[in-house]
This record gives sequence, C-alpha cells and structure tokens, in this order.
Amino acid sequence: MIRGGMRIFRHWDDVPEQFKGGVIAIGNFDGVHRGHQALLAETRRLAAERNAIFGVLAFEPHPQEYFRSSAECFRLTPFRTKARLLAEQGADAMFALTFDKAMAGTSAQDFILNVLLTGLGAGGVVVGSDFQFGKGRAGNTTVLAYMGEMEGLGVTIFPAVEDERHGKISSSRIRQALKEGRPREAADLLGHFWTIESRVEHGDGRGRAIGVPTANMGIHGYMAPAFGVYAVRATIMEDERPTGRLEGVANLGIRPMFESPVPLLETWLFNFSGDLYGRHLAVDLVEYLRPEARFDSLDALKQQIDADAKAARAALDASKAGC
Repeated sequence: MIRGGMRIFRHWDDVPEQFKGGVIAIGNFDGVHRGHQALLAETRRLAAERNAIFGVLAFEPHPQEYFRSSAECFRLTPFRTKARLLAEQGADAMFALTFDKAMAGTSAQDFILNVLLTGLGAGGVVVGSDFQFGKGRAGNTTVLAYMGEMEGLGVTIFPAVEDERHGKISSSRIRQALKEGRPREAADLLGHFWTIESRVEHGDGRGRAIGVPTANMGIHGYMAPAFGVYAVRATIMEDERPTGRLEGVANLGIRPMFESPVPLLETWLFNFSGDLYGRHLAVDLVEYLRPEARFDSLDALKQQIDADAKAARAALDASKAGC
C-alpha cells in the first residue's frame, strides 16, 4: 500500500475478494498525462456509481521494454513514480501485472476470460480508443466490446483527449517535447511538470569546491531529455510525502568538462545548506536554459553557473506569474 491507501497487486490470480468486482482502467499510463487523467476520472466516476473498487491495470515491465530489451530507455515514469501518480488520482488498487513470455503469449480471448473476469473479477473496464491487447496485439476495442457484451463485462471506450495548442495528448508527444528541450510544452500535456525522482548520491565534490554544492542523482529508468541546464523546482520526499519545496538550477547530462560515464542530474538548490545524501528528491524540469558546454577553466565554469542561476531565478519567477 502507498500514500493515498492504494493497494498494489503484482499477480492477477491472487487478488482478495474485497478487491474484485471493480471498474478498471487499462493502459500503460506512462507519464499519467492529461489524457490519462481524463480516462481515470471517468473510471473513478463509474466505480463510484456502482459503489465498486476503482482499479488500474498496467503491465510491469512496460511491454515495449519486454520486446525491445536492448533499446534506449523511453519511460516518462518508472514504476514507483507512476504508482504515486495513480494513487493521487484516487485509485483503490493498481494491478501491476508482470509482462513476461506467458503474458505476451496470452490470446485476447484468454486475457478477457482468465485475467479480467476470473482473476480480477472486473465488473467494468475503461480503455482508450486505440487500445490493443493479447498475443500479437490481436485484440482491439471491437473485440473487447463484443466479448464484454457476451460475458456481462461493461466496456467503456474513452476518446482521445486533445490539447487546444498541441493537438492529441500522447506520451510520445511528451517524450518528443522533452528530447527537444521544451519542458513547458511537456508540462502543458502532462498537466504537471515532468519530474525525475531518485535518491541523492555522493558525487565527486567539484561543485562544493567552487561554492556550488549540488544534489547528484542518476536518471536510470527514465528517458533522456535534452542535455543541458534547467531551471528546476525540487521536493524532498519522506515516505512518499513531500516535506520541503525548493528552487534551483540543474545540469542534466554528461558534463563535457569532466566526461561523466553516465548521465547525471546535478541540482544546485538555492537557499539550502542541509545534507541530502541518501534522501529521496523529486526534481521538476521547469525551463530549458542552454545546452551543455565545455569551459576552459573552473573560473569560467563558475561565472557561467552564476549566470545560469540568475536566468533560472527569472524563469522560475515568470512561471509563478503564469508567463
């Protein structure tokens, strides 16, 4: 169970009776963006009408990770973050079903009969209009609606949600915006700023040596956005609960001057002097300021960091004013 009281189940065949009979939203929900939020709101409404459990079904690992295990990470939200966001949408249960060889080979018919009806005891499901499922993605909304009618399973097909400025809201559009250094556009589509959550790691101490101590975090499990310097807001998390809200400037990337072997998020938090090592931090990317760069000296780097901090403060002030 996580904050908000949401229960998480990893298998479909051992769900307690009190969590059966619910209305279940099915999808990947990567990012839990505005389109997902609208679909989840409809699921929540239908569940309340029936006095039933509001459930969410999403596979772990993501099916694309199973089929393309060597590909670059593409996820907007690793499991922990996704679960927290779903709990914030009011879900009573998350069915995070293992996507493995057996699940990949399950036919659309068996998925409905065995997983949804027998295992989860679903009373209704809500899916997007482009939903596909089952072995070879042979199942679609037509198959689901037909079998639902035959088996007494309520099926709601939810239309795609469009943004007035950016068109259809999708996880792929959000990924593209982040890769191209447009975190504001991504935030418009998400309904919240895109966030990297991780524990703060010990770094090499270079930032502290020049008077700019940074909170260093890996980005394993997340897609790689545009490398560069960002204006950020950060939240210190304790047991999934926010305990402090701070502003700062961050470098995300491989640090050309020091050639980091893996991408890092290094955040300088303004007006903060405490110890964050080992603590869980959630960093919102608010504004992209510039690409990464190599400098001739530490003095030149320090001058640029001061300029970045000034630009970050201005960008953060502008975001508060709704600019």
